[in-house]
Amino acid sequence: MIIDSHAHLVMPPESFRFMAELIGGRANPNTLPKIPEASVRKAAEELVRSMDKVGTDLQFISPRPYLQMHSVKPGRVTELWSIHCNDLIAQFVQMFPDRFRGVAGLPQYMDEPLEQRAIPELRRCVEQLGFVGCLINPDPTEGLGDPPGLGEPYWHPLYQAMTELDVPGLIHSAGSCSARESYTLKFINEESIAIVSLLGAKTFDAFPKLKIVVAHGGGAIPYQMGRFRAWSVRKGEKETFDQQLRKLYFDTCNYSGESIELLCKVAGTDRVMFGTEKPGTGSARDPLTDRDYDDMKPVIEGIEWLTEAQRRDIFECNCRRVYTRAFDNYTDR
Repeated sequence: MIIDSHAHLVMPPESFRFMAELIGGRANPNTLPKIPEASVRKAAEELVRSMDKVGTDLQFISPRPYLQMHSVKPGRVTELWSIHCNDLIAQFVQMFPDRFRGVAGLPQYMDEPLEQRAIPELRRCVEQLGFVGCLINPDPTEGLGDPPGLGEPYWHPLYQAMTELDVPGLIHSAGSCSARESYTLKFINEESIAIVSLLGAKTFDAFPKLKIVVAHGGGAIPYQMGRFRAWSVRKGEKETFDQQLRKLYFDTCNYSGESIELLCKVAGTDRVMFGTEKPGTGSARDPLTDRDYDDMKPVIEGIEWLTEAQRRDIFECNCRRVYTRAFDNYTDR
């Protein structure tokens, strides 16, 4: 089975109209739209066709992170948008239960504690909608402020809820308000900062059952290991940086065979799970292979030193081990 652990919602056009009204009215009127079922099904079928084209059996879908509007005032804007997107995902899963699982987008408004909106929405998504994980945006200010690192106590209530619900968090930044930092660069920067903050604060000592997946191959960290190994020694850490890094999981959404091979060697094939974000940023034709950059299955298959067991770990088994809620009532296709 090929499980794509990192993918996003294909939005029906009515959702973008709702977004425009939501931003323009600043959540006034304070209501959710009713999207025709036919329009939702058309969007879901588009995503299924994309999966079939590249041989993906199952996708974990979440809201488009760069559209989450965590910095837009008031906080009710991102709350309504998150609820809308999560409800759409639930419809996708209901329509195609053997092809999709839901990963919740959280309304992490930049000026509020997580207990106010984000954690209640997480509980709703898991307990009522059957979602199997959530996104975590390390910078809800979207570049406008100085947010606490993921190792700081601000985030502990979310980690507590995640461990209680047994759902992993996918570290995935949202938008960027900075002219010098595109959202793609924002993703990489925030993932790198998040790893250093989590490991430096010994977060997993306080939350040993916490499950964190770092998107896009772990930002810059796995590719700058020498610097962080030295940093760990200079700090007098009891564990090597390599040992600390193995408390995290990583996906393959960086669209480079050389990078994926290095990630597998550095993090270990038991900590890497298949992810494509398809369709998304990587859905552009590679002139060297004549495939889309986010057609990642042949890339993994092309790493010659991987054993069949290691490839299966990456494509399927690691995801099953981490996203335990996803397969409670699932029968293989």
